[in-house]
Amino acid sequence: MARMDFEVVVLAGGTSRKLNPLVSQEIPKALLPVANRPVLSYVLELLEASNLKDLIVVAEGEDAALRIGGWISGAYVDRLHVEVAAVPEGVGTAGALRAVASYLTANDVLIISGDLVTDVPPGAVAATHRRHSAVVTALLCPAPVSGPSDTGTSGGKEKAKKPVCCNIVGLDPTRQYLLHMATGAEVEKDIRVQKSILRAVGQIEIRADLMDAHMYAFKRSVLQDILDQKDKFHSIKQDILPYLIRTQLNSEVSDNGVVKSESGMDNISSQNDLRWLSQHREIAPSAFQEPHAFSLKSLPDARRTHKCCVYISSESKYCARLNSIQAYSDINRDVVGEASHLSGYSFSAQNNIIHPSAELGSKTTVGPQCMLAEGSKLGDKCSVKRSVIGRHCRIGSNVKIVNSIVMNHVTIEDGCSIQGSVVCSNVQLQERVVLKDCQVGAGYVVTTGSDHKSESLARK
Repeated sequence: MARMDFEVVVLAGGTSRKLNPLVSQEIPKALLPVANRPVLSYVLELLEASNLKDLIVVAEGEDAALRIGGWISGAYVDRLHVEVAAVPEGVGTAGALRAVASYLTANDVLIISGDLVTDVPPGAVAATHRRHSAVVTALLCPAPVSGPSDTGTSGGKEKAKKPVCCNIVGLDPTRQYLLHMATGAEVEKDIRVQKSILRAVGQIEIRADLMDAHMYAFKRSVLQDILDQKDKFHSIKQDILPYLIRTQLNSEVSDNGVVKSESGMDNISSQNDLRWLSQHREIAPSAFQEPHAFSLKSLPDARRTHKCCVYISSESKYCARLNSIQAYSDINRDVVGEASHLSGYSFSAQNNIIHPSAELGSKTTVGPQCMLAEGSKLGDKCSVKRSVIGRHCRIGSNVKIVNSIVMNHVTIEDGCSIQGSVVCSNVQLQERVVLKDCQVGAGYVVTTGSDHKSESLARK
């Protein structure tokens, strides 16, 4: 895809409260390390591999934008052409797009969340979008499972993997068109679908096993008009996408992309409701079996309606978003485990990565699905299982690290036990500290002999 065909906007976010204490002014969400690489690098390299090298990256907050821009300019010099834009914190995904919309000129825009880790090619979404002449095409992926498959706990039952709470999605019988989406609190309520859509398709397939991956292709003219005219819209997922789904049989967005008034939605006749899908008999014949089959000749021109489409990735593809602390742990585990092809590293015969400059003491073991970065040193009789350890860490003797992420420049003294936890950069764990299912914010000191379970520890 050339730049003239699709322009790309990456929404990198800022310092998400949901990720406290992992994020900070120094480490915005986009730069959180996944397998010792900033999470944003996974999206940028996916785009680079798809020959999409001209990008706009939107960050929330000046500090985040400066840090992200500085990292990109160093890591991707001569590889990508990236413009980084700063927007105020809390403007939402629609607000972030609104800030850069006037700079977009291509017919279509590809919008990707900077916290997405996937191997689904953006070109597949773009091709689906073009093939159907859609106003929006959303990537839906099989819902990931959450939680470690093997916690390594001594005693007690192991935690089972649990499906991530996802959306309620309504599809036409051919699974090409997006007819309904409920998210968040709406999922707990009864499912309400417009009669006009039900009349048009006859039946809707309701799915609760698909995740909105936050990769969207939009028709630029429609997107810009919605952003201009719906100035209260805050979110792509909560506002723009439901609006387009709701109005796709109401002729509310015309063929030239102009958003029209929502008045008169209840007055549209079933005859008009049926025009849109009647155009797609050849594309989706199974959606129009009797008694819902209609002749194109019997209906007037229906060019004013629009289509919301989906691309559903296969089960074999990896797709996850770093939008919670649990997701952060899960993605790190996966990228050094079952999705190791995404890491960009070559794994050893023991199925781990130990940097040549790392040092291991006597009788210290680093198991499979582990990563030990450059300059880190472990003392004697340490055990590391299914964990990621960052750069230049100093780890004493008799330390156990299981299902955990230890970031850069961390000091862990003798006899510590770390399980199911995230330890941020520049933390100091004094002797015999026990952490289970904890998060320790950057620069925090955990005092000798303390025992913490399911706690968030951070400097005030």
